[in-house]
Amino acid sequence: MKNQKFINRLDFAWAGIRVAWKKERSFRVQTGFAIVLLIVLLLLRPPPIWWTLCFIMAVLVLAAELFNTALESLIDHLHPEIHPAIKTAKDCAAGAVLLLSCGALVAGTVTLLVALGIVS
Repeated sequence: MKNQKFINRLDFAWAGIRVAWKKERSFRVQTGFAIVLLIVLLLLRPPPIWWTLCFIMAVLVLAAELFNTALESLIDHLHPEIHPAIKTAKDCAAGAVLLLSCGALVAGTVTLLVALGIVS
């Protein structure tokens, strides 16, 4: 798989996103939040720095969901039985998604407050 043409590597990446979309409800939910965020940004038109912050946070959450999906898929394939170490790995990956989601919520809330003129 190493040293493939760029277009092939792009296909692999899109395949991963498609698999996550089909198999992971969390990825679809987070994508839905990102779309709602975009609509809110279009309606409220906050300063560009807030658009950028919200975009980065949304992409980080989706990327974390992809990493979580990849880790869970690999672990389940290699060791389908329940094991405390595997539970720890899965819980930590889910925790990373939760932390990023909380950060995104804070960034989105502050952006909303700025756009509404409540906070400057």
